[in-house]
Amino acid sequence: MQRPPKKFVPTPFAYHEEIELMIDALTNLGSGVGRIDGWVVFVPFTLPGERVRARVFRNDKNCSHADLIEVLDASPERVAPRCRLFGECGGCQYQHLDYTSQLVWKARQVGELMQHMAGITFPVNPCLTSEQIWNYRSKITPHFEKSRDGDLGPIGFLAVGRRSLLIDVPQCPIAMDDINAALPAIRADLHARAASFKRGATILLRASEGRVETDAKATACEHVGGLALQFLAGDFFQNNPFVLPAFTRHVATQAAAGGAQFLVDAYCGSGLFALTLAGHFQQVAGVEVSETSCEWARKNARANGITNVRFLTAPAEAIFDEISFPAAQTAVVIDPPRKGCTPEFLEQLVQFGPARIVYVSCDPATQVRDLKLLSAAGYALSDVQPFDLFPHTRHLECVMTLLR
Repeated sequence: MQRPPKKFVPTPFAYHEEIELMIDALTNLGSGVGRIDGWVVFVPFTLPGERVRARVFRNDKNCSHADLIEVLDASPERVAPRCRLFGECGGCQYQHLDYTSQLVWKARQVGELMQHMAGITFPVNPCLTSEQIWNYRSKITPHFEKSRDGDLGPIGFLAVGRRSLLIDVPQCPIAMDDINAALPAIRADLHARAASFKRGATILLRASEGRVETDAKATACEHVGGLALQFLAGDFFQNNPFVLPAFTRHVATQAAAGGAQFLVDAYCGSGLFALTLAGHFQQVAGVEVSETSCEWARKNARANGITNVRFLTAPAEAIFDEISFPAAQTAVVIDPPRKGCTPEFLEQLVQFGPARIVYVSCDPATQVRDLKLLSAAGYALSDVQPFDLFPHTRHLECVMTLLR
């Protein structure tokens, strides 16, 4: 029997003890949740309603973690994964779950996060998506380690539950067709130059107008709702272009619904929301801490003939200092990084006091953390709309609308 790790806690289960249990829920990290005598056990790649056999590898203070050995009674929602690497590659969590059920669970998980983290019960709209649920990602970033004896080794993504082990990924069914078409030649070139790599690296593949950019400084372009938006290939831009028209329309509808005449797009980047929403407002201000991103946003405004938007570079501690819009007639769109908003930003936002806030997030957990603070400051939810920008993974985007 394999020796347990030094820090392994031997209760309530021994190391690699095999257990049988029923799965009754999914976590927002994509794992199945079961219980034995009330004790919670997390088992990845299992589904609610399934009876499974699992092997315990960790006991925490109030739960255990186990690897799936066998599905004894399968859920009717279980389907065959499209990718042969599913279960090894850490990129996808839900390829084994019927897609309609993925949407149901993602919406449910948003509601559960609001209840558990913020004590807020509010109806969550059904999760929206696009017809393109495979080959949708416009950007992937495979990794490789430094060469050993002239061999580059795997080029791909981290293995499930591992911090360093890479799985070789020659093709990816959630990456756009253009990326998969370019991958063989790019991988062959990397292997041919293996001896020149003295350290590991991450490579960029960004699909843009029928080509694939591998230079982070190259100019990429995405078309959204009739607008052509340019940005650096290595910079952040939403990676599912197929759902972006519906996604930005929803944000526009929510921002303009109360009759606001002015819009502030905080964290504006290269101008996605400021420019796609500009037609709904008299004036729009995009605010960004990066001057480079602001310059791309200005170029995009000029290229698309949009004249009622200005872009401001502002330090994080003074985001609203140059905004002169009347707060009672202003909506603010915020789309922060995965870590959410800083307390300093939220304090500035509340002091500015816009009539409505449309909070876009790629991490509902940090979004709900911030929702709790905004609720305490006098803002109330009026709409919660999840979007599945990342089919077959645990990730989603959520748009929450708050009114003062």
